[in-house]
Amino acid sequence: MMALETTVAHDENNLKPCKADLRTGDDCRKSENSNSVCNGVRSESDDPDHKTDSGVLEDDRQTKLNVCPVVNGRNVVNGNFSGSESLSNYAKEQSEEPSEKSKSKVAEDDLKDRDILFVHDAGFTIKIVPPGVEPFEIQVNCMELVQEIHQLLLDREDTCHRTCFSLQLDGTTLDNFAELKNVEGLKERSVIKVVEELYTVREARIHVRHVRDLLKSLDPNDAYNGVECSSLSFLNTVTQEKKKFRTDSVDCTPPDFIMPNTTERFLIPLQPQSKEQKGPQCLKVLTTNGWNPPPGIRKMHGDLLYLSIVTLEDKRLNVTASTKGFFINQSTDDEFNPKPAIPNHLCHSLVDLLSQISPGFKRNFALLQKKRTQRHPFERVATPYQVYSWIAPPAEHSIDAIRSEDAFSSKLGYEEHIPGQTRDWNEELQTTRELPRKTLPERLLRERAIFKVHSDFVSAATRGAMAVIDGNVMAINPGEEAKMQMFIWNNIFFSLGFDVRNHYKELGGDAAAFAAPRNDLQGVRVYSAVDLEGLYTLGTVVIDYRGFRVTAQSIIPGILEREQEQSVVYGSIDFGKTIVTHPKYLELLGKAGVQLKILPHKAVNDKSEEIELCSSVECKGIIGNDGRHYILDLLRTFPPDVNFLKLDESETISEKTKVLGFPIEHKHKLCCLRQELVDAFIEARYMMFIKFAAAQLQSLGIAKQVKDVNGSVEMENSPSEETKETTAALCNGHHSSDSNTDFTKVPVVKAECESNVLETDKAKKMVESITDGDENSLEDSTKEIVRKAAFTVGSLKEFEFDIRFNPDVYSPDVLHANPDGERLKKERQLVKDAAEFLVIVQIPSFLRDCLDHSASPLDGATLSEAMHNRGINIRYLGKIAEMLSKVPQLEYVYSIAVAELITRCAKHLFTTYLQGVEMMSLSAAISHFLNCLLSSCSVPHYSNGSDELNIKIAKKNKNKRRIRSGVLSSQDNEWTNTAPKSLWTNISAELKTYYGWTIESETIDTAIAKYSLQKISLLRSFCMKVGVQILLREYCFDNRHKQTFFEEDIINIFPIVKHINPRATDAYHFYTTGQTKIQQGYLKDGYELISEALNLLNNVYGAMHPEIAQCLRMLARLNYIMGDHAEAMSYQQKAVLMSERVNGIDHPYTITEYTHLALYCFANSQISTALKLLYRARYLAIVVCGENHPEIALLDSNIGLVLHAVGEYDLSLRFLEKALGLNIKYYGAKSLKVAVSYHLVARAQSCMGDFRSALQNEKETYGIYKQQLGEEHEKTKESSECLRHLTQQAVILQKKMNEIYTGKLGGSFPPLQIQPPTMGSVLDMLNIINGILFVQISQQDIETFRAEFERSQKKSDGATKDDIDEGTSKRDVEEADWASR
Repeated sequence: MMALETTVAHDENNLKPCKADLRTGDDCRKSENSNSVCNGVRSESDDPDHKTDSGVLEDDRQTKLNVCPVVNGRNVVNGNFSGSESLSNYAKEQSEEPSEKSKSKVAEDDLKDRDILFVHDAGFTIKIVPPGVEPFEIQVNCMELVQEIHQLLLDREDTCHRTCFSLQLDGTTLDNFAELKNVEGLKERSVIKVVEELYTVREARIHVRHVRDLLKSLDPNDAYNGVECSSLSFLNTVTQEKKKFRTDSVDCTPPDFIMPNTTERFLIPLQPQSKEQKGPQCLKVLTTNGWNPPPGIRKMHGDLLYLSIVTLEDKRLNVTASTKGFFINQSTDDEFNPKPAIPNHLCHSLVDLLSQISPGFKRNFALLQKKRTQRHPFERVATPYQVYSWIAPPAEHSIDAIRSEDAFSSKLGYEEHIPGQTRDWNEELQTTRELPRKTLPERLLRERAIFKVHSDFVSAATRGAMAVIDGNVMAINPGEEAKMQMFIWNNIFFSLGFDVRNHYKELGGDAAAFAAPRNDLQGVRVYSAVDLEGLYTLGTVVIDYRGFRVTAQSIIPGILEREQEQSVVYGSIDFGKTIVTHPKYLELLGKAGVQLKILPHKAVNDKSEEIELCSSVECKGIIGNDGRHYILDLLRTFPPDVNFLKLDESETISEKTKVLGFPIEHKHKLCCLRQELVDAFIEARYMMFIKFAAAQLQSLGIAKQVKDVNGSVEMENSPSEETKETTAALCNGHHSSDSNTDFTKVPVVKAECESNVLETDKAKKMVESITDGDENSLEDSTKEIVRKAAFTVGSLKEFEFDIRFNPDVYSPDVLHANPDGERLKKERQLVKDAAEFLVIVQIPSFLRDCLDHSASPLDGATLSEAMHNRGINIRYLGKIAEMLSKVPQLEYVYSIAVAELITRCAKHLFTTYLQGVEMMSLSAAISHFLNCLLSSCSVPHYSNGSDELNIKIAKKNKNKRRIRSGVLSSQDNEWTNTAPKSLWTNISAELKTYYGWTIESETIDTAIAKYSLQKISLLRSFCMKVGVQILLREYCFDNRHKQTFFEEDIINIFPIVKHINPRATDAYHFYTTGQTKIQQGYLKDGYELISEALNLLNNVYGAMHPEIAQCLRMLARLNYIMGDHAEAMSYQQKAVLMSERVNGIDHPYTITEYTHLALYCFANSQISTALKLLYRARYLAIVVCGENHPEIALLDSNIGLVLHAVGEYDLSLRFLEKALGLNIKYYGAKSLKVAVSYHLVARAQSCMGDFRSALQNEKETYGIYKQQLGEEHEKTKESSECLRHLTQQAVILQKKMNEIYTGKLGGSFPPLQIQPPTMGSVLDMLNIINGILFVQISQQDIETFRAEFERSQKKSDGATKDDIDEGTSKRDVEEADWASR
């Protein structure tokens, strides 16, 4: 077991499915509790100060909800009875669905009214009496289903092998789906008997499958193979304690490969293998045999199916599954004899039978069960979406009849045992969206159902797409060319990303056809987020697999029974030539367009009729046979990006964008702006409108009139110079705002506050009090001001703010109603302005984020995410790289950007490359491509595929063998023509044409040296982008005579899956409200709200989701800040496990989680564990991005401090000096962060007796503090005192050395006054470098500090750029102040 002392106890705690929605086949996983079966609504805790577990009020119909997993009465996610009564108040029924603001308001005011309404559900104890096992008691809740007890028994260690049984109370069989409160006679201390039932074929198959799952429960092969939603986790392996002779010693020696300045990168430590990882083997073979199915005569004797088993003792057994249980028959491989063997062992459970006949099975199965139940629940529960590993060790392929049956049976659905035929995905997806949503329980049930069905659909669509590309599905149009074929599998429609029938000829051909599904998915995402009642989108998943792009969609009822022309009642099927409209669609899309900022407009069809549209012309409306109004082909939901569009000569973009090299002609004409950009642009224009109008209103001297209207606004009668300057700047377009906030990434403490928030609020109140009134009632002067403001920002309406986009303004085939009118010019100008805003405002804003380290990407994925959050498309990465190259401080971002550019271009080429490769040559072709891309070998050798292609024919009486030539034709071998030089030439060309960026290198090796890249990172990034899984071994890239990759190194190829992510809206509001409370200083209130958010997330997503991992990290940090170190460690342990499972073992988020957990372990005096975690984090970071990164500086500072604490001064100094160098490089020589690094180095050197060097470094610290903080600051005085002490020690040492050198008698070294650091002082310093304010202060102190902070904010317009040091210098000063206290 791992060394974390607060690991949640979980004996007999296997996760179990809870039945929340029978219709959707919900199999949410949750754990069991020997004392309680917690699923439903309850509030129980021995400790009154503890918060109760997910108390959710039921509506009148007592809707059953999923709750978060529970282990031994403790919430698996929270580690305690987290949740609070406040959720109950929020759950009160509302007459109508609350608005976004009202939801947030309810959540904010929730704590004030927490005692108003809370229901304590009755909990009671019952006794369970299973056969062959000692009876035991469990705590149950009246709201639970009988099914929960049934599932508990399936997961307990002593009863898990039983599947076919019923529960009886006083001789009466209980209904599995009845609530306990409705069971007659069930009360405190009731006795429920477990009664074995007769098997059917279905029950026997379920039992065998369940036994097989138990036997392979510790086997990691599913995770490596990317099946069954299994994924990897190595936290427990990393933190395992090694046996040692001295129990008080601390193992702190770092591995050589993570030491600073090492250049060799090893891959094997990425997946540390544990001997106990797979678990003990219980059987050699368990399979159905060839005698199935039983003949008719044996069916009448109760035979259901036959099994073949080979035990560890090499006994070969033939077992019959009968209605009464399992027994050994007398059949052999050659002879069928179904009679029972002698002696006859008839056991109801197959495990019981095997335990009787195989001592090895009995012993190892007990050991397996013990190990299985000792694993943390988060290591066992399934993830909502499959996570694939880009690297894996060689795996054994064992006999598995059930795996074989799954692969070759006719099973098409996601669940194995659902009744009926294949699932109607469209009906399930749309029905879940139609569920009621007025009350909190209704919304939770609805969102849970939506999420569950969606995740099932994604899984089924992925399997189907792989089957389509692998050739396992027949096309519905088999006579067509392969690229034009379409498929239906499991009620899902599949199409390929090629330009069939020249549909996209004018837009870019195959390039446009490849990009269209991605754009369409973005449209589905935003319309699904709007969630408008009555408007339906298709379930959509985009899968890239083996070089092909497949779009999987649910099927509109009836669409296959009629022609497309007959089906479409809205939009156009030929990009604008023929256009139709429909009043209901106009109504629905008009409502959605208000939120999506889509402008209703008119287009002219081929009959010269003006047709009104509320979407792009390509958007099609189809009314299904079920009466629902569906929309599809949403590829132009957002406005076009004119920076990548070749416009007519009459249309020009601004000079500012021209200077930057735009427009760039892209491969296709479907380039659109992102939703985040649209939101930021409109927010910026709105602020421009507000401030312009407010400044003009002030100049008219109407502030008093506005105050009378609003009642609370006081402003000067004339605009200040600052206001004029701001207005001028806004009119020039130099204003930005990021309104798109992802609640998973909101920081704990916001370091910077907008200095003009107060002025903005006043301006808003002033202008809104004017514009909210009737237009006719406005005075002429006021009216003119609003008109000017609207004109200045490009508003589409004359007397109010109205910024919306016509997505068809630059569509080539669309005829506009008034092509030369002012209206269309305005609409086109807005689109140009938005594209200019992206380049002039958003990109520089992103670079500023990188400069002040509020955005610090670690790899290409996090860089892309940071760009997308600003609304910047990846096609701008080349321009961003150009800008980054001119900022030395951002060298690390530049390297990441160049690596991302290279791997993305390689991916583009690889996609086409792979399409021409036969299945039997895949591994050879992929290894050849990797050699051409990354190996230094100039002429890599390739094989014509696998050994199966070279059939060896032996000649009689001769030792020589003749080899038949490969069976592939010449066109199938085109991939063999690829060479390193030609590939690099193509990559360089792709960089120039696609991204507009020129790479100044002739080979990959020169690029590695010039741009400070590393091949391991490029390999990782490329494999993750294209879905290639390689063998876990060490690769030598620099051998010029030997290729790096071989055919055997390519293990698998996985799909890259893109889909929408349904959100937990109520959890989002609780989280953001809690975040606001924390920023205001109300830590306890914020903590409770975020705990509620966690419970809601569990209700919607189940136990495992990336957003839950982020929430856990937040709660861990809050616990740490509030002084509960043990609870912080418990939460953070779960965050690490979950991040490994849902993000990946080497994802940057996982690295961050490891770092946080190390800090909390150190605070809990688990020093050895803390070091192991930090070493793991540093190893992952250098594999992902190398050593030149600010994150490495932070890790090295942490490692150095902890090593210092245990007296390893030499090792400590090596890490601290590396951190110092990186901090100087990326934060500037005079940064406060650098001052801390100098001080840490000086401390280590002084402890080693090197006072001269220590003195020099401490002088640097003193100089920075004196310059930045002033001589009177406490940190400056501390540094001065440290200097005095070091000087004194250096003088004493030098005098004594002089005495020795001059030969004076009695010369001996005096005892040096070296005081080893206390753990408390080391922890304080760790808090400072990790940006944590960790103090025990009273509420009054917090109030005083808040007041002082607000006053200082009013006086100051914010810190200057030079003050910025992971936030602002003000933040560092505050940290220094509080740390010194």
